[in-house]
Amino acid sequence: MIVNEIKVNDQTDLRILTLDDTSVIYSAIIENRIFFRTWLPFVDSTKDVSDTRAFVKSIVDDVERRQEVFTIWHQNQFAGLLGLKEIDYLNRRLEIGYWLIESRCGKGIMTLSVEALMAFCFDDLGMNRVQIRCGVGNTKSSAIPKRLGFTLEGIERAGERHLNHYIDLEVFSFLKKEWIEL
Repeated sequence: MIVNEIKVNDQTDLRILTLDDTSVIYSAIIENRIFFRTWLPFVDSTKDVSDTRAFVKSIVDDVERRQEVFTIWHQNQFAGLLGLKEIDYLNRRLEIGYWLIESRCGKGIMTLSVEALMAFCFDDLGMNRVQIRCGVGNTKSSAIPKRLGFTLEGIERAGERHLNHYIDLEVFSFLKKEWIEL
């Protein structure tokens, strides 16, 4: 059961990704290319709006619902993406991935958005485990699961290919029993 919108607070909403979002996402990638390039492997392969359209279409057309992506809107302006990846309904687990445009960083938008999405995952989807993986050294990204009380399980060695080399990933998790105890 995926909803079309999740209200984070009076300034921020998560809206389910649609093909209409293609242009705003592509523009954000182009405008933030240097900022994103350090940690996001897809940036260099995004050369044209058709590349972004293909990504969006793959999410929208995913009939098995193995992933869902939300756009983040802060003060009615596009701020980034927040997605549920590798959704495993049988084992009730998934991974959260995210990115935020540079001008919106440091305002708590992503932490609040991830927390709202966690509530949806545990309370509405009935998930038992939520995982976040961050590149080792990406302190802004890893600060989010740390702030939210995730457990650092360890390092996934050479977990992601990026800029012609592999980077290690910190693996964080949060369990439903921990959510209930909050």
